[in-house]
Amino acid sequence: MKKYILILLSFSSSFIFSQKIESHRLTKKEISERELENVTDFPIYRAFEFQDKGGVYELVLGENQKTISKKDTLNTKIQAICLINDHGGFLEKWRINDLLEDNAPKETNIWFWTKYCSTKDIDEDGYIDPIIVYGTRTEDGFIRRVKVITVYKNKKYAIRAVECDLDDCRSFKKDQNWNMLPQKIKTYVDQLLAKMRKEQDLLLKNG
Repeated sequence: MKKYILILLSFSSSFIFSQKIESHRLTKKEISERELENVTDFPIYRAFEFQDKGGVYELVLGENQKTISKKDTLNTKIQAICLINDHGGFLEKWRINDLLEDNAPKETNIWFWTKYCSTKDIDEDGYIDPIIVYGTRTEDGFIRRVKVITVYKNKKYAIRAVECDLDDCRSFKKDQNWNMLPQKIKTYVDQLLAKMRKEQDLLLKNG
């Protein structure tokens, strides 16, 4: 009987190890060692490495840093690329591209809101569920657009919001496929939106 218990414990520990979930931000040295500068069109703003049941991944966030003012670096385009390590090389799993809109009020900066981005296994299925958040500002410094993109099983589920003082120019839309996400992920994103409303004085709503 003891023999069977030991075998079971050994199997359980091996199974737990195989489900190991890890995530950390890469240093400039690690970015250089992995030659991640070659996978994005823009300078790397942040890069993360995470490991789940699917393998080891690199998530690269690039901003084109078009204009450098006295106070800040202004970007006109951003790019997020997720790659999986494949025998010493990389295979792209998904990417996100966006840029400034030329509608009034004019946008002058687009940036990744890494404070609200995450690389967690939210629904506890053994796979990381990345959440990418970014926004735009107008020439007056006000936040104009906010996007929250959840990647689940390599498919993107987006929330798009436009901030405005007037009801008729404000909007908040979830993708039609939003309800296909697991409830744990939807709850997590709802809590994230509530946090952003509180901390950034955002409305994130229709009308």
